[in-house]
Amino acid sequence: MSRIGRLPVKLEKGVKAELSGSALKIEGPKGKLEHRLSPGFTVEINNAELVVKRPGDSNLERSLHGLTRKLIANMAEGVSKGFTKVLEINGVGYRAEAKGNQISLSLGYSHPIVYQLPPGVTAKVERQVVITLESADRQLLGSVAAEVRELRPPEPYKGKGIKYATETIRRKAGKAAAGSTSA
Repeated sequence: MSRIGRLPVKLEKGVKAELSGSALKIEGPKGKLEHRLSPGFTVEINNAELVVKRPGDSNLERSLHGLTRKLIANMAEGVSKGFTKVLEINGVGYRAEAKGNQISLSLGYSHPIVYQLPPGVTAKVERQVVITLESADRQLLGSVAAEVRELRPPEPYKGKGIKYATETIRRKAGKAAAGSTSA
């Protein structure tokens, strides 16, 4: 049996899980999320725990067992605590500003870029160069952070661009000074 798939998912206080057909709905203080289970998979709800059961022992079912359990665990954690991603902007004149559900970015192009946040994701901007994205849905949050980073990915020579706070940029050496040969 899958080592991850067989672990129960513990629900925090204030988090409710409901199974209707093949759709699992989890609701908590940070929002509501829904996951459609793969055919044959079932979820048992016992007290404050969820246990994922797989239908058989084929390679596909075994691989989906751990994945399904982890997706449900991420949903349970998201609706109780939420997830955050922090992006940093490096570069002279590069800045960001949050306006409602939009982020306005000045990234060295001839025009400002306005990024529309999807429902369920919020943004805060600190010191005009640190963007904090928050959401209950980890998958959606990761894709939004990747899309924002893609607007101006960090370049390896000066490190200018948008990067994750935990990311390190491998820097390259620039051109050597011309005519610096010694005789």
